[in-house]
Amino acid sequence: MSMLQFERALSCAAIGVDEAGRGPLAGSVYAAAVYAPIEKLEILALDKWAKVNDSKKLSPRTRENLSLVIKDNSLWAIGSATPAEIDEINILNATHLAMRRAVEGILSNLPESQTPHVLVDGLPVKGLPCQSTNIIKGDSKSLLIAAASILAKTARDEECVKLDSLFPDYGFAKHKGYPVKAHIAAIKKYGLCPEHRRSFGPCKQELELGI
Repeated sequence: MSMLQFERALSCAAIGVDEAGRGPLAGSVYAAAVYAPIEKLEILALDKWAKVNDSKKLSPRTRENLSLVIKDNSLWAIGSATPAEIDEINILNATHLAMRRAVEGILSNLPESQTPHVLVDGLPVKGLPCQSTNIIKGDSKSLLIAAASILAKTARDEECVKLDSLFPDYGFAKHKGYPVKAHIAAIKKYGLCPEHRRSFGPCKQELELGI
């Protein structure tokens, strides 16, 4: 199965979109959008992007290296939604908001006459500024979505490293904000930091205990 089957099937250019950071208890949710003409993708798939795949299947070092290659050979944009936005509109809507911001970042750098089609990983996304097709497990089926998954993941990991320097008691650089035992223990010991998602179960429970 070719990683370009969906891109080739379109009569117009495609934008691949994926997200990272829906499950953690802290930090923003990120989305990345990646665009490149199909003629260029055909060449990249055999050369510089030959190792591009679902970010979850790649080591951190490989993701970092590929993220630089992707950025050097495509039009890309990162969107995010803050913990406050997540708490206000819920994680699903915040994820869609981050995706919309990423796609808008691409469209702002394309001619108005050019309207690409969005290929998005997972379930359908409402509110995107152009037509879209959702692809279940798209990060392992579409080259552009796979590239977007790498950029979203590396952007999210970079934020976690910054959060770790700001709030060193929680270990964000290690667990990336996910609800592992060490993170839950830190929340119980130190309480919530400003970047925790207060609407998420363990954080909400901590707030209720403090009332």
